[in-house]
Amino acid sequence: MRGGARSVPDRPGTAAAAAASDGTALLAATPDRMRGALGHFASGVTVVTTATEGPDGPHAHGMTANAFTSVSLEPPLVLVSISTRARSHRRIDDSGRYGVSILGAGQGPVAHHFAGGAQSPEAVSLEWRDGLPLVGGALVHLACRVRQSHRAGDHTLFVGEVEGLWLGSGGPLVHYRRDLRALAGPAPTPPGDPGAVSLRDQAPAPAPVPTQAPASAPVPDRRPPQTPEPTAVREHAPHQAPAPAPVPIQAPAPRRDPNPGTDREERPAHAR
Repeated sequence: MRGGARSVPDRPGTAAAAAASDGTALLAATPDRMRGALGHFASGVTVVTTATEGPDGPHAHGMTANAFTSVSLEPPLVLVSISTRARSHRRIDDSGRYGVSILGAGQGPVAHHFAGGAQSPEAVSLEWRDGLPLVGGALVHLACRVRQSHRAGDHTLFVGEVEGLWLGSGGPLVHYRRDLRALAGPAPTPPGDPGAVSLRDQAPAPAPVPTQAPASAPVPDRRPPQTPEPTAVREHAPHQAPAPAPVPIQAPAPRRDPNPGTDREERPAHAR
């Protein structure tokens, strides 16, 4: 067999793997580095909840998670990624259902509470919808039933079909580089803003009615001239039809958590 030089694949720690083609350091994807790198991806913040039956009724469990995404619109599917070490993993697997509460800008204490950080039970209020506990005051509530589950490394991907959806309003809470930040919501439309009314809803201005001049010549006024009294002039505002009154949506009355001592999870690796 003729001898010759052979290429050696790069391995972590070798000189060839020390630098990438652009001169930057090529680092091994350790858990700490992955956490720091993926922290640059800004995401919303959710609390994933489920319920278990106890002797005194249903008991709520929740954990903060930012590994949440939409999967499909038809059928309506979403996905949450739960660590296999989290207590909620077993509970969701057993119950086959979970809720997702997308947190609003002012709900940072709620996120820390369910992530195993500073305890703020006074900031947490739960509403029961369709048999699932959901965080009160959240921007969005989703009630989901697990349709598929896929093991991926040290996490399980729970694909859930959305069986109920409730919408709130306001700005979102955002997770970026291990910190929680608030984003302002859309500015409310100021009263009287023409953009608030469709052109189809504006009443057309009535056409002016022409006046007919008298046929006979006017009789001259022989009275002595009088100084006219000052008259008040009122500026005419353009006509605009009022915006239609909003139709109130009757949401189902929330049922409060019968057991306010909710379970909390330790902070998952991807949410630190």
